[in-house]
Amino acid sequence: MNEIKKPSIVFMGTPEFGIPAMEMIHNEFGIRAVITAPDKPKGRGKKVQPSPVKVAAMNLGIPVLQPERMKDPAFLDQLHAIDPDIIAIIAFRILPEEVWACSKLGTFNIHASMLPKYRGAAPINWAIINGEKRTGLTSFLLAQKIDTGNVIMQHEFSIPDNATAGDLHDLMMHIAADMALETCRLLLSGEYRAYSQDHQKATPAPKIFPDFCKIKWTMHAKDLRNFIHGLSPHPGAWTIWGNKRLKILRAEFTACGVSEPGTFFIKDGKFFIHASKGLISVTELQPQGKRAMKTKEFLAGYRGESSGKFE
Repeated sequence: MNEIKKPSIVFMGTPEFGIPAMEMIHNEFGIRAVITAPDKPKGRGKKVQPSPVKVAAMNLGIPVLQPERMKDPAFLDQLHAIDPDIIAIIAFRILPEEVWACSKLGTFNIHASMLPKYRGAAPINWAIINGEKRTGLTSFLLAQKIDTGNVIMQHEFSIPDNATAGDLHDLMMHIAADMALETCRLLLSGEYRAYSQDHQKATPAPKIFPDFCKIKWTMHAKDLRNFIHGLSPHPGAWTIWGNKRLKILRAEFTACGVSEPGTFFIKDGKFFIHASKGLISVTELQPQGKRAMKTKEFLAGYRGESSGKFE
């Protein structure tokens, strides 16, 4: 009796977001190799640590490759020796054509938006910042220009009320896993029809840097709430309070309030801050050098002024 040949699948990813997909693909088909970022120093002690995907792959007994450069001839030789049928990508770096073109059936990526909307490094953050009501995930074949390849499948859904980027990330992580597995099935069967994106409808989702995260109190209160949630928990919207950085991680929009933007007051165990055309009630924050905490917990130990103004 002839043994059924298993497909040769390579998985590429780095953060936690890709782990459920990697596990599901491996459980059904087996993964020949995982490619992830090199170990990097992290935290206050700068201890060298592996990526979350590497840790999960090693626990599954999957060989791991960590090239410094994707065009390194030694790495390319290793990849060609694996002779992948499929390369599956979730949350990884930009790939040169020498890498993604070597798979026989296709190299696909799972992107956290309904492409062509929110092309770029931070689609989850920008969807929340911009107050979108719906978003989704896209499985697409890689092409020369970033996030422009032909679409294999999409899954659209409503963004939960008051969701932060972290909340949406956790929700998408498991939908992405199902989509990645189904995309592998489609590529292996050949029973799919990839279609081109409408490039005229493309919108950007560029990488977010710390300076962008500084709160502008002149924003409309509802837009400010979206801004805070779109940057939570990382990198975090911040302001200066008492010469220290304070991150605001969750807030509720309140329609009333006419005081000068940036003024705050504490009342009945709540922390209110005026913005333009309304105010917000802070529900979660992180003082500089401390952990994130609920506002109620923070106020229990707070002994400062009950009103004032942020920068």
